[in-house]
Amino acid sequence: MSSLGATSDLLGLLAEPSRVRLLALLGDNELTVNELCAVTELGQSRVSTHLGRLRDAGLVRDRRAGGSTYYRMANGDLPPPARKLWSVVAADLEDTQLATDRQRCAAVLRARAAQARANGGDSWPDRIAGEMERHYSPGRTWEALARGLIGLADLGDVLDAGAGDGATAQLLAPRARSVTCIDVSETLVDAARVRLAGHANVRAEVADLHALPFADASFDQILLLNVLTHLRVPARALAELARVLRPAGRLALVTLAAHAHLDVTAAYGHVTAGFKTADVRKLLERAGLDVEQCAVTSREKRAPQFEVVTAFATKPATTKPATTKPAPQGHRRKPR
Repeated sequence: MSSLGATSDLLGLLAEPSRVRLLALLGDNELTVNELCAVTELGQSRVSTHLGRLRDAGLVRDRRAGGSTYYRMANGDLPPPARKLWSVVAADLEDTQLATDRQRCAAVLRARAAQARANGGDSWPDRIAGEMERHYSPGRTWEALARGLIGLADLGDVLDAGAGDGATAQLLAPRARSVTCIDVSETLVDAARVRLAGHANVRAEVADLHALPFADASFDQILLLNVLTHLRVPARALAELARVLRPAGRLALVTLAAHAHLDVTAAYGHVTAGFKTADVRKLLERAGLDVEQCAVTSREKRAPQFEVVTAFATKPATTKPATTKPAPQGHRRKPR
């Protein structure tokens, strides 16, 4: 909880239009003082002063590369009060001045790239060293990375719990002995069967995670990706997943972290406003699983900047008794 003084300082920081312009530019780009001056047509001393205040407040960070200093918004490390306020400001931020800034910024970046090519140095990889995951280049997408990494996987019998229309199963099928897709939606299961028709080792069926139609110890790996917030009785579902997981089998879980935007996520079928990492860990442990990792692993750039929790857990060779809640109430979910 922020103090009155800290809140007033933060509001004052964003009350200056020039600082808002700088933040809008640095949210998606890494720029030097000279480049910011060229884009905004503000004086160097003024830009430097604003950057200093934004950096001191934790909203901007800098990085030296050769003889240059690059600035960008501290997207992944914004102080919580600043992140909340900026998400509100950025959500409806639109202005002709900002549009002009974006156009000039694009021209500055093109000129930078042309200069680098002409000099034969200061290459794009060199400029973004230490932050490559934050920047786009042709072909370097998260999908391309996932498809490359999956080639290293050697999977057994996989259960994709809450599989939607089978997009993830399609990726895993060539690297697994078998993939079983389940979802509570008949529409999604029908779509999954069409998508996966070319894979003989994949099946898709309608099933409720709270009462799985499988024998104990049926699967080597279980995926629970972006499903937990759709479940009305998560503890019961995780107990069922632990039951059908084989000893030494692994479960991978991805879900939204706790947030205050259920009004947004409810439109996607969420019934819970995310989960704290401690709560995810507790759910897994009560299901009798050993938790290897449970942490916030990413934060979205777009407002309201949802955070994502990733957890990995293993079923011990000697099964622990699961602690569950009363009978399930069912769940509803949308496709991933």
